[in-house]
Amino acid sequence: MEHITLLLAIVVVTALVFDFTNGFHDTANAMATTISTGALKPKTAVAMSAVLNLVGAFLSVEVAKTISKGLVNEEGIQPEVILAALVGAILWNLVTWLVGLPSSSSHALMGGLIGATIASIGVSGVNGGVVVSKVLIPAVAAPLVAGLAAMFAARLTYRMDKNADKKTTEKGYRAGQIASAGLVSLAHGTNDAQKTMGIITLALVAGGVLAPGSNPPVWVIVSAGLAIALGTYLGGWRIIRTMGKGLTDLQPQQGFAAQTSAAAVILASSNLGFSLSTTHSCSGAVMGAGLGRKGGVVRWSTATRMFVAWGLTLPAAGLVGAGAEYVARQGDWGVYTVAAFLVASCLAIWVISRRQVVDHTNVNDVETEPAGVVTTAIAAVTPPPAAGSVAAVADEDLKTTIPAPVPTDPAAPPAPAAAV
Repeated sequence: MEHITLLLAIVVVTALVFDFTNGFHDTANAMATTISTGALKPKTAVAMSAVLNLVGAFLSVEVAKTISKGLVNEEGIQPEVILAALVGAILWNLVTWLVGLPSSSSHALMGGLIGATIASIGVSGVNGGVVVSKVLIPAVAAPLVAGLAAMFAARLTYRMDKNADKKTTEKGYRAGQIASAGLVSLAHGTNDAQKTMGIITLALVAGGVLAPGSNPPVWVIVSAGLAIALGTYLGGWRIIRTMGKGLTDLQPQQGFAAQTSAAAVILASSNLGFSLSTTHSCSGAVMGAGLGRKGGVVRWSTATRMFVAWGLTLPAAGLVGAGAEYVARQGDWGVYTVAAFLVASCLAIWVISRRQVVDHTNVNDVETEPAGVVTTAIAAVTPPPAAGSVAAVADEDLKTTIPAPVPTDPAAPPAPAAAV
């Protein structure tokens, strides 16, 4: 029992670490468009999102039940399986954060859990019907529904404001963005924080602390809410930059439409118990809103990279989870090895991220294309203007001396320089 207690403690701490990474990985879902349009200052935006994530964690436990009771069979699941699943999810979160790609923390967790379960007790341990109906179908439907809703909402707002004063309408939509961003943050807390609650509850059932079918205890709800709120406050600035500037350029009307549509989809799925990816919903809404403005474009190269990451999330996290489960089941040394590997990997990713820091001071900076050959050549031969000089350049100032060609006859005297 002492071994189980120590293992459960490691699992619970690792689950809260995942919840923390989920927070800063998904901050962009609520606040990227608000920050990119200037509706809120970056630090103010993430602080607001953190508080509302914490509040949202207490509103429902339906998604937590899906994770702890429906996705895999509780019988035969050991705490080592939960630990391995969390390792796969955390590493996928950190890798995608490092490259600035908005991927699904929810699918990373479920992929890790499915992979670790299959490695432990076989395919029979996974409830395939639940995976299809409450994971795969929402994964495809959510971005499409949110994207279409945001596109039509954006078009409607532009049509309604066709003859209105531009400055007045933009000010109003920025205020609306703040409200809708708060709604997305609240929805994120009701959906994503519950996934950690569910995974901790599943670990407690596997360790014999709770009876099968139990709801998350209060201390689990509180700790999960605090962990995701802290991660949200730190801000996943790399992903915020991609969501706010990398996918499309949004105006306040589009930002309002995107966030409102995403919040509606997320809240509806939470009430139905769907373990929905808030990242998929918000990314789809951002792209839909980008297409909702006349002349608006979506940067499909960035979107394609994002789609590839979405497709790799479940299998990649599952493979890591399966490998970690194989090592962890070897005994105490296996558990310690997996924990040490996770810590070392997290530190390595953090050190790599310090090579190019992205934070609240440069999150809205857009990288410009490098200068072309002609521009570089002109800059190299053009002398800088005199400091403070604003006078027109006279014709005489344009004259320069060009050396005459070298004569073919070495004995011939050099020709005088020609003035142009």
